[in-house]
Amino acid sequence: MVKTYNNLYNKVCSLDNLVLAEQKARKGKSSKNYVQNFEKDLEINLIKLHLELKKESYFPLPLKMFIIRDPKTRTIHKSEFRDRIVHHAIVKVIEPLFEKIFIFDSYANRIDKGALKAVQRFDFFTRKASNNGSQKGWFSEPQIKGYCLKADIKKYFETVNHEVLLNILERKITDKRIIGLLKKIVANFSQKRERE
Repeated sequence: MVKTYNNLYNKVCSLDNLVLAEQKARKGKSSKNYVQNFEKDLEINLIKLHLELKKESYFPLPLKMFIIRDPKTRTIHKSEFRDRIVHHAIVKVIEPLFEKIFIFDSYANRIDKGALKAVQRFDFFTRKASNNGSQKGWFSEPQIKGYCLKADIKKYFETVNHEVLLNILERKITDKRIIGLLKKIVANFSQKRERE
């Protein structure tokens, strides 16, 4: 039987959680105008966000679209800073519920993981597969025999079936207010697609 979680909403919209979420959302972006504008009246803005969430009157603002080239061309859809604070507030509460069910060797966007840890883990398996570099191959020495899969789903959030994604979340989270909030955020992205 799957363990389910309820009574999460008040944790998401608590002022303490919103303060921590704002700090996370601003990390590396404190010189940006939109962060500075929000922080001019930080306390008022966080209280306003807190009250909107408490009253369930919060709705995300329309996404901003822009194109970057680094080196390939990508279309980015950016949430307003206040909405990113809400995203971080949600993640802070629900991430631990899902973290324990993820496979160990998944490294993107996870606490204590990331690209460096992935490379270190790859190196560990390389050494293991080659008997620490002593494996003899038929065309080179040492030759490592094995496979590695590096995968990324192109435009995942744009192409994943959002209804299926929300259904998966609902199997674990029984707090209807959290699910309602997640639906608003997903619907905001869906509305962006309709506007294009």
